[in-house]
Amino acid sequence: MRCLAVAAYFKLFEFDLYIYRRDFARLHNRVRSSVVNPRAALPGTVERICNAVNLACMWYWKPVLCLQRSAVTICLLRQSGVSAQMVIGAQQLPLKAHAWVEIDGRVINDKPYTREMYAVLDRL
Repeated sequence: MRCLAVAAYFKLFEFDLYIYRRDFARLHNRVRSSVVNPRAALPGTVERICNAVNLACMWYWKPVLCLQRSAVTICLLRQSGVSAQMVIGAQQLPLKAHAWVEIDGRVINDKPYTREMYAVLDRL
């Protein structure tokens, strides 16, 4: 678990650099190009990765954005053989955007009703 949390921490830093540089195209490409490892995921992989990302977010030196957190979660899940999608959505009033991760249409790193609050703009 500790190694996974450390990997998540470094990925948070990587994606934080993209956001700091306002290089959203590169962040988008990085997430889109991450491939699902062909080996089967072990039982409990999704929970372990979500917990590791949560732990890394707690120890990160500044607040973590939902885009950053979801990008890290997607990359770690796909490396572990889990087919997941990062979803970017928006709501009109009040104007707000959000990113989250889904597996088979189920939200895994946010509230289960997140899908109902936002119109989907993109799925990566």
